[in-house]
Amino acid sequence: MAKSQNSYNKQDNEKKRLKKRKDKLQKKEERKSSGESGLDSMIAYVDEYGNITDTPPDLSKREKIDASTIEIGVARREDVVMPTERIGKIDFFDDSKGFGFIKEKDTQEKFFVHVKGLLETVKEGDNVSFELERGLKGMNAVRVKKV
Repeated sequence: MAKSQNSYNKQDNEKKRLKKRKDKLQKKEERKSSGESGLDSMIAYVDEYGNITDTPPDLSKREKIDASTIEIGVARREDVVMPTERIGKIDFFDDSKGFGFIKEKDTQEKFFVHVKGLLETVKEGDNVSFELERGLKGMNAVRVKKV
């Protein structure tokens, strides 16, 4: 005769699973019979000092606050006028691939330029004026024209 497939561990695990289910049902019945709503036991209040408590706040201590005086976010800063049109020199440009780089005169910073951003044909060494737009990998020169 073949041995039974139920080993001691399988029987023990089955007993634990059934006991767990029985305990869960018993707790559920206790909650129903006590009449306590699950949400009532979870409500918390914040007092005037920011501490969490289970008692509701005293409405006589409430202060009236003018909402227009509340400042959210970063403080306003004055409008800084950034030059929209910049001057630079074509540092590198490959006609066959259709891209290159412009070196700005003031900061010596290099910006990527694509052939789609050109208003007229350019070559290396040309002085140009351009504007900047944010691209996927950084700032790109657009509306590029010779000076």
